[in-house]
Amino acid sequence: MPSSVAETEALLAAGGYVADRALATTVHLALAMGRPLFLEGEPGTGKTEIAKVLAKGLDRRLVRLQCYDGLDLSAAAYEWNHARQLMAIRLAEAAGEAGSEAGRAALEDGIYDRRFLQERPLLSALSGSPAVLLIDELDRADEPFEAFLLEILADFQLSIPEIGTIRAETPPVVVLTSNRTREVHDAIRRRCLYQWVDYPDAARERAILRSRLPDLPEQLSAQVVAFVQAVRAGDFFKYPGVAETIDWAAALNALDARELEPVLVEETLGALLKYQDDIAKLRGEEAAKLVETARDAATPRPALPF
Repeated sequence: MPSSVAETEALLAAGGYVADRALATTVHLALAMGRPLFLEGEPGTGKTEIAKVLAKGLDRRLVRLQCYDGLDLSAAAYEWNHARQLMAIRLAEAAGEAGSEAGRAALEDGIYDRRFLQERPLLSALSGSPAVLLIDELDRADEPFEAFLLEILADFQLSIPEIGTIRAETPPVVVLTSNRTREVHDAIRRRCLYQWVDYPDAARERAILRSRLPDLPEQLSAQVVAFVQAVRAGDFFKYPGVAETIDWAAALNALDARELEPVLVEETLGALLKYQDDIAKLRGEEAAKLVETARDAATPRPALPF
């Protein structure tokens, strides 16, 4: 584990994640204190990527639970392998082991054994080698599901009625994310350290592009970032996230672009925007205007004489 905020920042940077000081501090505290980390923010701001980078940087396996409407305990934590249980019963009957009362009692006790337990992400993260547990987009799951997580978040353990409590020998690093499509319950928040992950400013977004696309021309990088920052300041249904910025810059680089041109922007908008209404709104004069704004913002200003 990193021993300081600076080391945590360096660990994230080594994985290609450029974090601001506040985010690096919260991540460091979560690691140092052994507390779950709850990241909330708009889609595409890099919340999920933090868990991936931590898993790589800490040399831990990544266990991901992708939340969705209708997610329940059997899909998230564990379920019994009924086919194998039934087979065990049939084999015991064929061998005559279920003929006596003692044999039947032993069979009943043995049916609910760990070997018949199918691990899902939550249980998998508590057993085996050290892990980073990513509970992604918790806001997409039903509210009652959150109650299943409280024991894991507080004590890194899971109670299974048939066999007892399973505790993690090495507590996993837990990262929860939410796009805030609904409010996550206070009981979850109290068990975590919280950080809002916002869109990066221009300087940090350029640093991200340098990290992810080192061959991208500096002039194009500056214009791409200025253009994206201008789009986020406009009135659009879905603002582009960092992932879209990287995709768009990579697409422009693949076309050997050296600077933004209105026609080139219109031809590649599908890499930046994901809704037709937003793309239609940005075509024509609006695209040309933002290209001019981006070029102007990316042009170095001469130093003032003293």
